[in-house]
Amino acid sequence: MNHAVLRLLNPEQVEVAICRADELEQRRGLSSELDEMWSFVRAKSNPRWLWHAIDHRSGQILAYVFGRRQDAVFLELKKLLELFGITRYYTDGWGAYERHLDPEQHRVGKDRTQKIESKHIKLRTRIKRLVRRTICFSKTERMHDLVIGLFINRYEFGRLL
Repeated sequence: MNHAVLRLLNPEQVEVAICRADELEQRRGLSSELDEMWSFVRAKSNPRWLWHAIDHRSGQILAYVFGRRQDAVFLELKKLLELFGITRYYTDGWGAYERHLDPEQHRVGKDRTQKIESKHIKLRTRIKRLVRRTICFSKTERMHDLVIGLFINRYEFGRLL
């Protein structure tokens, strides 16, 4: 069961940025970096992908899903992202992005996905199941997704779920 969490805004935590009109136009709408990260369950012949999106400015994870490297899994992530009103997507150019993102909103290039690639390094460093050469691996997809999902919820969202 999903529970809504109500957080009150503290005025001391509000940042005010003064910028020129052209900067304001660039800031309108949320920009997001999207990428998928490979790992495996039981054996390398059984790949499992973490698809996730982060805010391009802050680097905070917006949403994530687990599955194969298939369009259907990306579409699950895209559906979760609809709530954010994202106006610009930055990706590495994987085919699913090309097929399902509006070309006007989609930009391909490594220069715009540095934060999400850095996030991959942090996740691989802290979660041994994501290291490519390891003796620590998940035996079931459910356990794989639970361990990584719990880590993301705890350290990215600050939730103990």
